[in-house]
Amino acid sequence: MADNFAQTVKQQADIVKIIGEYVRLKKAGAQNMQGLCPFHGEKSPSFSVHIGRQFFHCFGCGVSGDVFTFIQKIENVSFPESVKTVALKCGIPLPKREFSSPEEAAESRRRGKLIELHEVATAFFQEQLKTPEGALAREYLHGRGLSDEGIAKFRVGYAPESFHALRERLQGLADIDTLRASGLFSFKQQEDGSPGPIYSRFRKRVTFPIASESGKVIAFTARALESGDKAGPKYMNSPETPLYHKGNVLFNLDKARQPIRDFGFALLVEGQMDCISASLAGISNVLATSGTAFTEAQVRLLSRYTQRVLVNFDPDNAGANAAEKSIALLTEEGFEVKVVTLEGGLDPDRYIRERGAKEYMAALRGARRIQDYLIERARQLHPPRTPQGKIDALNYLLPFIRLIPNRIARDEFAMDAAQKLGIDSALVREELKEAAAKKRDFLATTPSSPLTRAEQILLQAFSAPHNGENFHAAEAAYRNHEEDFARMRSDVHDMVNCLRARSPEADPIQCLADPGQRQMLAAVFVSVHGAEPSVEDIEQAVFTVRRASLEQELRQLRAAMHQAEREGRVQEAVELTRQSLQLTQRLRALD
Repeated sequence: MADNFAQTVKQQADIVKIIGEYVRLKKAGAQNMQGLCPFHGEKSPSFSVHIGRQFFHCFGCGVSGDVFTFIQKIENVSFPESVKTVALKCGIPLPKREFSSPEEAAESRRRGKLIELHEVATAFFQEQLKTPEGALAREYLHGRGLSDEGIAKFRVGYAPESFHALRERLQGLADIDTLRASGLFSFKQQEDGSPGPIYSRFRKRVTFPIASESGKVIAFTARALESGDKAGPKYMNSPETPLYHKGNVLFNLDKARQPIRDFGFALLVEGQMDCISASLAGISNVLATSGTAFTEAQVRLLSRYTQRVLVNFDPDNAGANAAEKSIALLTEEGFEVKVVTLEGGLDPDRYIRERGAKEYMAALRGARRIQDYLIERARQLHPPRTPQGKIDALNYLLPFIRLIPNRIARDEFAMDAAQKLGIDSALVREELKEAAAKKRDFLATTPSSPLTRAEQILLQAFSAPHNGENFHAAEAAYRNHEEDFARMRSDVHDMVNCLRARSPEADPIQCLADPGQRQMLAAVFVSVHGAEPSVEDIEQAVFTVRRASLEQELRQLRAAMHQAEREGRVQEAVELTRQSLQLTQRLRALD
């Protein structure tokens, strides 16, 4: 945007009026206005606006600048966007935009037309909600606790059963290609490959507009009012369009961004109704993922406004899994995250309707630290009553622990997990260090746990005389499946290698340098009362080791696959998926 236009806007803008839309200012001298700084938390006002010089400065955090600087910071926009924002606030006409190419100009016109179509569609759906046909939709919304005022605030509407009513409303506004690109219509391919006639995508559904960060409607979520195969999916979303990329949008951000700044944190819920119910209950800093997986782009978007998040997803398995993925992404980006768990297994919308806003706010105040939530979930999924339960619980927690950027917080999480799972903290610290060094998202050992029967059998076999049948069977198995043996818990693997490398006349226990390992092998000899395993026992033990090895490798591949998917490395994710399928087949072949 031209410098001379920016200068014109600056000369005509009243900085006190502009900033006053965001900050409550009071007179503080002849030329100064004062208020609480919107850029850092404070109880005593240190934010000052100079009327004559049209300049602001905060004596608390040091931020200062002109009206454009303020808008850039408060709205998280670029300089040209700040000039445009101030001009619009002042009623100054924008200059005709110059484009670098005819293609850029055409794309800009197309985007403007798509926004217009969505605005008209929103108004159309709102009108339809008030018609006799919309009675069932009104009944549904009122049954969900929405008042007429709440319905109007969120511009909730109704898409009629007609295939063509919306098309008839919009067809005079845009050409057929633009209507197709809007995502508001469906069509089928003809036999010659050309697109067929368009018809309404959303029919006989309650519509929830999805707005951009600036408040422009860019998509819809529509809920069916009937069930069954003919009704289609319960919720239907707009497809990806030039306006709408679902992984880049957070529902209600346009309304919640300033409250998020004011309160210093965001409440993240799963569905639109959860978000709407919380907002209408007075919790204005609430956002929803709209039922889609939380993405890195959404995390970056949220980071413009806060670094503190409360997560309150649905309590079912899908909601718990979505919460875990969201926690992982937020933790990796350094957010302070807490988790809200509602009594009775209720989702936020139902909890508010049944128990009221006051009880829900109390539940928010009782939000738990992520480590407390995750440790409890690990205990539920993998009860630590057995050595395998403990290893599974720690394997569940390890990816979350590794993602924490702060070393002190990471160590605290690990030690807390060790205590609550009943594992020696020193062993946990050692195993986590080794896993981090090898970039593993699983533990290679069973910390502070007794040996499995397979491990006992193999240690006995490798302790047998070198010229005996058992040692030869175990040694042959090791050579044939060395990679699988390498994935045994590290202390047992070390013991196996020492026993294999000892001289024929050496005492097995004395050849072990580590006192703990000597004690472990002695316990094996005592526990079996001198009984030697058979070759069949050894073969079964090797089978168990091989299976455990493949299962660990599969977990590692899946962790890498999910990481590649999160980071958008599509080809790598596809290759890892292929390897996972091959490994699954190898596991099935063992059965």
